[in-house]
Amino acid sequence: MKRLRVLVAVGVLALGTAGAGTAQATPVPGGSACGPTAEIFATNNTAVITDPADPRLRTHLTAFDRQVRGIIRTQGARPGNSTLLDGVFWSGEERQATYERSREFDVDRVGPAGLHQIADVIRKEYRQESVLTFRCLPRTSPDTDAVEIEAPGVSPTRLRDALLADPEARDRLGGGSVALDGRLTLIAPVTDLPLARRFTAALGVDWNRAEVRYGDEEFVG
Repeated sequence: MKRLRVLVAVGVLALGTAGAGTAQATPVPGGSACGPTAEIFATNNTAVITDPADPRLRTHLTAFDRQVRGIIRTQGARPGNSTLLDGVFWSGEERQATYERSREFDVDRVGPAGLHQIADVIRKEYRQESVLTFRCLPRTSPDTDAVEIEAPGVSPTRLRDALLADPEARDRLGGGSVALDGRLTLIAPVTDLPLARRFTAALGVDWNRAEVRYGDEEFVG
């Protein structure tokens, strides 16, 4: 999957630096509590979609949801919730915004090796270039290298407009994803937080309602 590297790679919040607190009104030491042990971000799409009105963006990926849950179970882990996402990305090759429907899968009872294996099976089954995983960890863990942010009140249109208006953000951060209820989900390397902070401010994210988790990201490919 060519653009999965930027599926949620606009990891942007007002943390200032890697050593800052969370983006919540009442900071939680180490970030928000973990929900699922890990998450997998994936799609079965292999096409480049540049038209936001393309009918392929209206799919709910229902069969894909069921199939991936089966893969998770077969690999010995426990599937949790699954969330449909609308992704907006900047294509350097096309020099325009591209779009994609995908799903985020919660995964429990899984370790690092098992999570990698599940993602690799999904990647091969659906002919993807890579599949993104995020494993929630304490902020102080030596394996923590990324931040996941969830914040309400963002539309794909607003994300697209902000991306097109900021050349540095679109070239370095690439894009992001929004759930059908307007909830932004972003994952970024901790080192990208300064640029991410500026970009997310342009989206009008309400920091008092943002949830921040630390962890380890891996692009399995």
